[in-house]
Amino acid sequence: MDLLLKYFPGLTKAQAESYQSLMPLYQEWNEKVNVISRKDIENLYERHVLHSLSIAKFIDFKAGTTILDVGTGGGFPGIPLAIMFPDVKFHLVDSIGKKISVVQDIIQRLGLKNASCQQIRCEQLPYSFDFVISRAVTSFPEFVSLTRTLVHKEQNNAKKNGIIYLKGGDVKDELADFKNKAKVKDLSDYFEEEFFETKKIIYLPF
Repeated sequence: MDLLLKYFPGLTKAQAESYQSLMPLYQEWNEKVNVISRKDIENLYERHVLHSLSIAKFIDFKAGTTILDVGTGGGFPGIPLAIMFPDVKFHLVDSIGKKISVVQDIIQRLGLKNASCQQIRCEQLPYSFDFVISRAVTSFPEFVSLTRTLVHKEQNNAKKNGIIYLKGGDVKDELADFKNKAKVKDLSDYFEEEFFETKKIIYLPF
């Protein structure tokens, strides 16, 4: 939790309390469903919460923005971002029912009025959003082909609507087909911890 305050010192009391609640909630659920790897749960704030919040360093979403989190798993990056941006609407989807059950429970217990979730494949969604976000559920070209029609045209933010994708390692080959349109941001520019040395945001505006 101290790690979050290090990089986001302006958290409100309500936000800090919500982030503080994440550890016991995920520990409780992890005993029933392996939603975060057993060895990783102790690094929840660094490897899951702060990693998710790198998107908040990259863009300050305006009130009313709509965001789709695809392949949310246990609720990342959607839940930490929903706490950070209470006036932004987040819809978290995953094809695995057990994971959505966890996400639904955590959203309810945190009282997040701006977050909803659904067990569905993203290509079945009938409506679009300002941004589609995700944490490396597949290769970037594959992800773009699945989700590009889910980004709508009306602009509301300083950055153009598009895809914001959290990815690790060397992404050059995956971005070859996008020429200079896809932008890459190193998370080591935001966070000094070793975990973030190879982590990146890929941003594809439309």
